[in-house]
Amino acid sequence: MTVALAGFLFGFDTVVISGANKPLQELWGLSPFMHGTFIMSMALWGTVLGSLMGGIPTQQLGRKKTLFWIGVLFFVSALGSALVSDPYLFSFFRFIGGVGVGVSSVAAPIYISEITSSDKRGQLGALYQFCLVFGIMVAFISNWALKGVDGMNDWRWMLGVEAIPALAYTLMVLKVPHSPRWLVLQKGDDQQALSILTVIYGKLEVAKKHLTEIKLDAEASRGSDRLFQKKYKKVLYLGFLIAFFNQLSGINFVLYYAPQILEQAGLGGGDSLLNSIAIGIVNLIFTLIGVRLIDRLGRRQLIIIGSIGYIFSLIMVGICFQYNLSPTALITFICLFVASHAIGQGAVIWVFISEIFPNRVRSYGQSWGTGTHWVFAAIITMITPYFIDDNEGIFRGNLEVIYYFFAGMMVLQLLWAFFKMPETKGISLEDLEKNLVDHDA
Repeated sequence: MTVALAGFLFGFDTVVISGANKPLQELWGLSPFMHGTFIMSMALWGTVLGSLMGGIPTQQLGRKKTLFWIGVLFFVSALGSALVSDPYLFSFFRFIGGVGVGVSSVAAPIYISEITSSDKRGQLGALYQFCLVFGIMVAFISNWALKGVDGMNDWRWMLGVEAIPALAYTLMVLKVPHSPRWLVLQKGDDQQALSILTVIYGKLEVAKKHLTEIKLDAEASRGSDRLFQKKYKKVLYLGFLIAFFNQLSGINFVLYYAPQILEQAGLGGGDSLLNSIAIGIVNLIFTLIGVRLIDRLGRRQLIIIGSIGYIFSLIMVGICFQYNLSPTALITFICLFVASHAIGQGAVIWVFISEIFPNRVRSYGQSWGTGTHWVFAAIITMITPYFIDDNEGIFRGNLEVIYYFFAGMMVLQLLWAFFKMPETKGISLEDLEKNLVDHDA
């Protein structure tokens, strides 16, 4: 549970900027370029760096030490962002927080997948996503509650309050054990690994069996730390596509710019923040449902269900904008869209990426998948102001075009899930390697 709290900080940090979005644009008189590049997307470029490089400390320092330093980054970022007086320093501290988010998306899912049994791996892995969306909901509530507390400085409180849970998480993570698979592969510490496996499985005999499997897998893959090999072609393609489709659903477009989108639909500033809370609550409830179902229905089935929900809800949101339907209809279909994400991609992505890569290259494979995710997230967030800006946006009067585009991408995801996505539920990490890696290549 402690490690899953990294997901809480992840969710809070990435979405808390939505409440400071418009105030910062007005405070510093930002152009769409400055707004998108230096305010809204800078944390995401830090996330890109953190996710692409996060495999290195996760592999070399270990999962536990990496998770500790993630907490430090979140703490520094929260305080720094709240205290700065110009957009460039603000961007620097947001970038640091983004690095924490990126490394978190590598280290935390890996750690969780490596310390859980195969029959519970999906549910416990999805707990990270639950904490993530709980962080998103708390960020929306916090932004709404802090609006009007200190006038023009409301945004400072919105961003700075994250330092409290960041410090608590940093201290708590000191007490978690190391990953048994990392201990065997990197340290050769079979005894400590066995004691941790015994706690996980409850019986010494079962723990010894799993330790033997891990050691045999380590022997079979010795000398193959390089990720980009022909034998890993299938898992590289799977990791890329699930991350690609996650962002081309438009989920971060909606979450990051929710208040602005709702204002453009006719909801006032206060109402837009309040309705953002409704989005966060829906996200949380349906993530809980996804957590309950992921080890019952499986990863592939949840992606199929989520894809169908995506397609319908995105088309309906587009229709709401195109024909100026009521704000109530719009917020209903946006909530349906968020529910589809929560039960599908939201519940599945971090679990699936952490499962499909072999033990020896899992850290680097997780970086590949999460790096893909965050590159597209950063690009979409950076260019969004060019499309929806109140004065200069290309589609400011035709927002439906954006939603129809995302709906089309979700049709492609549905086809991929039907015909190409493998099921991973209930299969040990070592057996998944046998199924997904071409050892003859």
